[in-house]
Amino acid sequence: MSTRTLTAGNFESTVIGGDIVLVDFWASWCGPCRQFAPVFEAASEQHPDVVFGKVDTEAEQALAAAAGITSIPTLMAFRDGILVFSQPGALPASALDEVIAGVRALDMDEVRASVTAAPKSA
Repeated sequence: MSTRTLTAGNFESTVIGGDIVLVDFWASWCGPCRQFAPVFEAASEQHPDVVFGKVDTEAEQALAAAAGITSIPTLMAFRDGILVFSQPGALPASALDEVIAGVRALDMDEVRASVTAAPKSA
């Protein structure tokens, strides 16, 4: 599976609709983003069960702001609609594979219990 473009119109449905969803927040002028793009694309081919989405932060400024993006590239990982990983910076292929393995290995019952127990912000 190749990467898909995410926008304000399809972001939420993609994140909620996928078991594991990785999102790359990027911009065309960003050197590290351009370095990370082929790594992200290659991983999408190696992991067809994972949804790989890209958000162009220039075209989707409101979405990037809503996601709290302050540095690009930023990689976010969602599992069952829950944000389980967020980190700025370009990752090498081996580190991206570790993130994917880590997300797959999560005990989602524990994650949901943790989310439920977390204090709500005002």
